[in-house]
Amino acid sequence: MSFLENLKGQFRNKSIRQLVANFRNEYVSDGLNENEMEDNPVDEFEKWFNEAVKNKINEPNVMHLSTVSSEGKPSGRIVLLKGFDEKGFVFFTNYDSRKGVELKENNFAALTFLWLELYKQVRIEGTVRKISEEESDAYFKSRPHGSQISAVASLQSSIISGRKELERKVKELEKEFENKPVPRPANWGGYCLSPFSIEFWQGRANRLHDRIQYNLNNNNIWSRTRLSP
Repeated sequence: MSFLENLKGQFRNKSIRQLVANFRNEYVSDGLNENEMEDNPVDEFEKWFNEAVKNKINEPNVMHLSTVSSEGKPSGRIVLLKGFDEKGFVFFTNYDSRKGVELKENNFAALTFLWLELYKQVRIEGTVRKISEEESDAYFKSRPHGSQISAVASLQSSIISGRKELERKVKELEKEFENKPVPRPANWGGYCLSPFSIEFWQGRANRLHDRIQYNLNNNNIWSRTRLSP
């Protein structure tokens, strides 16, 4: 019996719960040299993001947003990065959603990007504030008509009786705003996370990964350190 046949035989009668520990991939890369990285982590992030785009990573702007309630209970979800500069990282959502409520209670949050094909991860921690209404208006106008309708129809995170209730509301709004601009809901708009810590992670062989962390001091100057994997 070949090695492959023997391996298949071992796994044949096992459930996915038993097999999950066997999923393993080796990360092979050139690693990170902190002396070759940008002094400003936002500039370094731009380089990494450009690399993800050039390598045609599917939706490179996908990021995990972590928030914490006033009771200290964390929650996470996937959102989309819609802009970044020296001020921070911008995303949009319903202000009355769970994440919106939690950001109002506790404006500390964290973002995580994972570009697995490149064995790269970026972790960002900071404080969150709403962007201006003018900026939110401009982005809302740029969205497809259907996405605008959905933003108005959905009372995000609230309980509904079923899918039909949501679809009925969408049809009503489509009729109301047929060939008309959809106004941005007052409870929908953008947030900007202003970072005070950004960590760049590069996967390497034998799980001996590279981790370079930038921290912002009280004088708004970034320092850079290497962390043990």
